Amino acid sequence: MGRMMAVLRRITRRVWFRAALMTLGGILLALLAGLLGAWIPTSMSIDLGQGSVSTLLQIIASSMLAVSTFSLTIMVTAYSSAATSGTPRATQLLIEDRTSQNVLSLFIGSFTFALVGIVALSTGYYDEKGRTVLFLGTLVVIALIVIALLRWINHLAHFGRVADTIDRVERAALEVVCEYAKRPTMGGLPLRGLPRRPLRAVHGTRVGYVTHLDMAGLQSAAESAETDIYVVATPGRQADVVVPLAYVPAESAEDIDESVRQAFLVDDHRTFESDPRLGVIALSEIGIRALSPAMNDPGTAIEVIAALERVFAAMADVEPRPEPDYDRVHVREVQLSDLVTDAFRPLARDGAGFIEVHLRVQRTLSALAALGGPEWARPFREAAADAARRAAAGLDRTDRRVLRRARRDYW
Repeated sequence: MGRMMAVLRRITRRVWFRAALMTLGGILLALLAGLLGAWIPTSMSIDLGQGSVSTLLQIIASSMLAVSTFSLTIMVTAYSSAATSGTPRATQLLIEDRTSQNVLSLFIGSFTFALVGIVALSTGYYDEKGRTVLFLGTLVVIALIVIALLRWINHLAHFGRVADTIDRVERAALEVVCEYAKRPTMGGLPLRGLPRRPLRAVHGTRVGYVTHLDMAGLQSAAESAETDIYVVATPGRQADVVVPLAYVPAESAEDIDESVRQAFLVDDHRTFESDPRLGVIALSEIGIRALSPAMNDPGTAIEVIAALERVFAAMADVEPRPEPDYDRVHVREVQLSDLVTDAFRPLARDGAGFIEVHLRVQRTLSALAALGGPEWARPFREAAADAARRAAAGLDRTDRRVLRRARRDYW
């Protein structure tokens, strides 16, 4: 995906984008009713007084304004709940929730439709046939509002709850982790180490996080300069004016530096779409928040561990794509050990005093280690040993004995 497509994709996920489309649709529907009236036969027109349609529109306008304001309040409350009971990283997933965006946009679009219709009626914009079309359009809008309200009521039953937050983060993590497993170097060649030749570092121009990498743009720049590009800052890495984004051969033309720099999209915050580590980090943060003294909820931490197991199990089932798409771009891939550490070390650390948590950690790591060969199993074995050492410092003698027996059974 190119840089421009990545930016456009993010725009379409914003709340204001759908609201703007629905607002425009409401305006067009109200105005087109007057134009479409000229195309319907007189026999199909309904004898409507101007006040009858206006009354319906006034009801829609007043109620939709109140419902839109109330819905915004609910959404902000849900965002705050997800940030405090789960993790602030999950807030962006709730903001991008399609159901809440569609419902809110429909409410705003209906309000705009009613408002424009009232103004147009007061100016005599519609004739008798135009009022008929407007009336039929109003009935359609009312039906859509009723359907949206029913969906909204059902959605509010779980929107922003801890379980909903875990499910959303798990889905986001599954998508990006499976894509990483399929193409760990994003379609480029693996970068095991920098070549022993003079290289020139390409630095960013702002401080932030790499959130997208335009591999096609890098390949095009490399082909134009007839050289190779060595990427060291993959999505999720911090970027600044000191840490290099990539390296190019020292003898290559300097104009390639700007082309390489433009291929990196740097934002103030990390995003889930291309960052395999953020998904497991966010899940782990939900678990350690549940283990804090303020919440003391090991059950939620165990649910998080189950979600992490599903993520890594899905990753193990993915067949990597062997052929590179970009043969002039070398990418430093994220290591499996980093993902395992991000997922389980915080839970083992903050759950040191909970035998229930450590039993589930050992069982999960053992099950995941059995899904692959020795290279796949190594980071899970190391994580299990690290978790056992941390548990030994926080559990009493009886619980330590239970954990040792469990480790003998699992490993």
